[in-house]
Amino acid sequence: MFDSVFPFLYACVLILLLWQALRVMSRGFVAANSLQRSKKQMSKDRTGKFTVHPELLNEEGQITDEDLLTVRFSNDMDPPKQTESSS
Repeated sequence: MFDSVFPFLYACVLILLLWQALRVMSRGFVAANSLQRSKKQMSKDRTGKFTVHPELLNEEGQITDEDLLTVRFSNDMDPPKQTESSS
């Protein structure tokens, strides 16, 4: 009984798994192609310049030379790193 059913069951499971694998791979290919298309469309819209956060600009619109504040959390055990000596 099992000798005749097992090969048929094995073939059915193999076909089902192959079908599922092809479905998943096709979704990946479709997503990759749509991502490439959206990148091409975005490259047409952008000016090619990088974006700077507004708080980094001074009154003249240039990147500021001021020292920036940093945040340290209370559970951070590393000592602070000195970047420059105080003047």
